Amino acid sequence: MRGIGVACRSLVLIDPGTWLESWLPFLQTPLGAVLFVPLYALWVTLLLPGVWASMLAGALFGTGLGSLLVFVGACLGAEASFLLGRYWLRNWARRRLAVVPKLQAVEKAVSREGLKLVLLTRLSPAFPFSLLNLAYGLSEVSLRDYSIGLIGILPGTVLFCGFGALAGDVARFGDVLSGQADLATWTLRIVGVLATVVVVWLVGLAAKRALQDSEPSS
Repeated sequence: MRGIGVACRSLVLIDPGTWLESWLPFLQTPLGAVLFVPLYALWVTLLLPGVWASMLAGALFGTGLGSLLVFVGACLGAEASFLLGRYWLRNWARRRLAVVPKLQAVEKAVSREGLKLVLLTRLSPAFPFSLLNLAYGLSEVSLRDYSIGLIGILPGTVLFCGFGALAGDVARFGDVLSGQADLATWTLRIVGVLATVVVVWLVGLAAKRALQDSEPSS
């Protein structure tokens, strides 16, 4: 027991930044990219916020490949959370969602709206991704409609991976100033991220209006 305690204290003393930096070269290999998918799925299943992991994917793999890896990992994690909430952890999931009235309302409404509501809530940034997976697991929505509705996470996925890729470019801005990097490519990435922000914002507004229209009148 004493040895375990010493090991735990040693892990606590490890600088997370140093640990991550030591793993970055491996993550940027083809094998690292493949392993990133199940790691992201586990991250989602544990109900951890995926924003930083998505930005890390963008910084490591670029916007395109990073978005693909995150989307696949997020879908796998979302399916796992859905099944856990529906079949094995229902009581725990209900307690977890009891403090989020908005998600409880979604759970009740999805039986009426089906795929439409799933897709709209995925497009709207007002609903937390991980907890929404649990809410749909408790609802009566079919696994088919739930899975198709995951398409709605694509705009946000591209956005956060784009932010991560841009952060990597910003970190290398000194190379741009010294003429060691391609300024045109760097500028295009900024424009691309800004355009994505606008698109996600417009999609979110449209989803919000559609959700308000779908609410039953009192």
